[in-house]
Amino acid sequence: MARRCGITGKGVLTGNNVSHANNKTRRRFLPNLQETSFFSDVLGTSIRLRLTTHGIRTVEHNGGLDSFLLETPDRRLPTEAITLKRRIARAQAKKAAAAA
Repeated sequence: MARRCGITGKGVLTGNNVSHANNKTRRRFLPNLQETSFFSDVLGTSIRLRLTTHGIRTVEHNGGLDSFLLETPDRRLPTEAITLKRRIARAQAKKAAAAA
């Protein structure tokens, strides 16, 4: 499983450990990934995602998973989030057609 956020696309960064003697060794900076589940009002189910804590705060700030994905342009989302966005949009259109 990739160490990448499903919403923001943040991944692993690399750098150096620098000792007191100024010796440099390579290291990796891992994102703070959390396995979370969000409830989708449109789909009526909970969706499990692997997000960074920054991604979780972003989704919550924008009013939940459905509204965040529908308001965010595709160019700013990873492919996994775009497929989820299309599922939500199709379900929303189906509910609107059934109500009309």
